[in-house]
Parts: sequence; C-alpha cells; structure tokens
Amino acid sequence: MSLTKHLKIIAAGLSLTASGAMFAQFNAPTPDALPFPMEFETSREHYDYLLDYYKGGVKHDYLSVPKWEGLWSTGGNTGGNRPFVEDGEIIEGVLTPEYEAAFRYRRDLGDQAFNAGVDYDRLTTCEPAGMPRWLLEPYVREFLNTPTYSLWHNDLANDTRRIYINQEHVNIDGTHFAAGDSIGFWAIDDELGNVLVVHTEDIYPADFFRGTPPTSNQAESVEIYYEYWDEENDQKRIGVNVYWYDDLALLEPLSLVYTFRPRPDMEAAGLRIRYWECAQNQNTYLTFDEEGRPNTQYRLPGDPGYLDPRGTPATRNPDLPADLIGQEKSPIFDDQFDFAF
Repeated sequence: MSLTKHLKIIAAGLSLTASGAMFAQFNAPTPDALPFPMEFETSREHYDYLLDYYKGGVKHDYLSVPKWEGLWSTGGNTGGNRPFVEDGEIIEGVLTPEYEAAFRYRRDLGDQAFNAGVDYDRLTTCEPAGMPRWLLEPYVREFLNTPTYSLWHNDLANDTRRIYINQEHVNIDGTHFAAGDSIGFWAIDDELGNVLVVHTEDIYPADFFRGTPPTSNQAESVEIYYEYWDEENDQKRIGVNVYWYDDLALLEPLSLVYTFRPRPDMEAAGLRIRYWECAQNQNTYLTFDEEGRPNTQYRLPGDPGYLDPRGTPATRNPDLPADLIGQEKSPIFDDQFDFAF
C-alpha cells in the first residue's frame, strides 16, 4: 500500500490544511497535501514512524539514486500566507496567541491595503532565507543527490541545504542554523515512487516568507520529496509535502505542499548559479516613519554614503594604491558602458 492511500485510510479528515485546496501557479495545479497519519508529540516521532513504515528505506548507489539535475524554480504551493490569511483577514486559531499578536503587529506596521507589512525584508541585510522560506524563494535551485547526502543550492544568498542520508543529527556547534540540521532516508512508495523523507531541526527563528507570520527557534519539519508528472505542461516536477511543527508559534502542526519546475529555458540562456556577494547589498539601510513603521531603503549612485558594490581600490582594497591598474571588479561592463560611479 502506498503512503498516500495509507494516510487517507487511517487519517481521513485529519489534514490540517484546507481540504482539497488547489493553488494554480504557472499553469499547473498543486498536488493535495498529505494528511497526518496520526497525531505526533514531536516531529522526530513522526519521522521515526515513517522510517518504520518504510521498513528502514532503501540504500541507493550512484547509479540508482534519483537524479534531479539542471535548474529548477518554484511552482505552485500552499505555503506563504495561505494557511494564515483569508480574504485579507488573519485566520484565528492557527497561530498561538503570542504569535498571532506578533503577526498582527507585523501587518499593522505596514499599510495592509497596500503591502500587508512587507516594507521591511530581513534578506536585504544579507540574511539567508533559511527554512521554511527556502522552499518558496523565487530563485533557481540545483538539487544534487548522492547515496550519502543531498546538496541543494538556492541561488539566493548561497543558501544551501545539506541532507545527510541514513545518518543521525549532529550539532557540535551547540546553536541553530538558517537551514537547520537535516537528515533523511530514501524509500519506495507504491504510488509516489522514489521518495526522500527528511527531518530538520535546530532552525533559526525566521518566517514562511516576507510579510508572513514569524517562526520560532522551536520549529522543526518532516518533508517528503517525490517526482511527479505534470501532464498539463508535459514535464517532470518535484513535489514536497512539508509537515511543519512549531510548539511556540502553531496551535497544531501544518501540512503544506511546495513544488519545483524545471527551467531548461534558463539553462539554454546560459544562466549559471554564481556566488552571491553580500557586498552587493551594502547600500541598504533601514528607516522608520513617525509611527514606527520600518522601511528598507537603498542608496543609489550619487547619494551620500553610497558605496560602489563593484568597488575601487580605495574602497575595496585600502591596503593597495588607489590608482593600481586592473583592480576593477567588472572590466567587461567597463568596456561596454560609459559610466563611472
């Protein structure tokens, strides 16, 4: 029996997201969220249940491990603010009182009719998206799977997840991390085929996306990754069902769906994931209006305090002569455009 059929039989009606909700994005429906098989006290109990259900999973070698090569971007999803906001109003009874109040505070700081409190974005101060926002950022991904670990790159901010296969959690740093610490195992599901089950803990407090409720430092997740065929667009996609646990922020765990679509068009155009330089954001700064609302601002060329992100010897390498030849960061652009900041 497949996991999906198993869950529907023993947990009919337990899904904690809107029943049968379909959110179309990029001309493709989003798969239904998998219900919870039962109530679990912790995310680890949930992960161990799946490990037992799949009888320890399967051990792949380099030939058999699923290949998700190429570039991918986000597709349809049931994340973001959908579990928390309906018709512009916060849904009561999803967040704990403290976090519902914090969410209202965040939204009230902005003009809700205009932007629902998203004037400020912590990413502009060079923070990585982190989990769970990693799942929804609209930048390209690379999914590299090996028998012992998976390496998943998010183009934004060098925000890379590492999933250690058939291993236990290790945290010798004694702290939390933007992407947390992730372990997982591969299994074969009768309906979904190859699935990768992932458990993540030790996550920084963050948010589901800009302008959404915050998450706490107690957040953890169980994820089920699988491939499926998008008949409408005639292409393979990656789906992931995320069970999100957060005792401080949520009254009950959430079951959410995110998808990723292949981007051969970007590959054909020559797009490559480059190193994300935080220095490119060094001209951002924060202001507050008379009512205390934050707003992220950006210094433009000619503005007081502007620093050239491309740099000059004087601003980038103060230990070198200011007129040293060959120190321009982008000589290609210097040849093509006649500007100097």
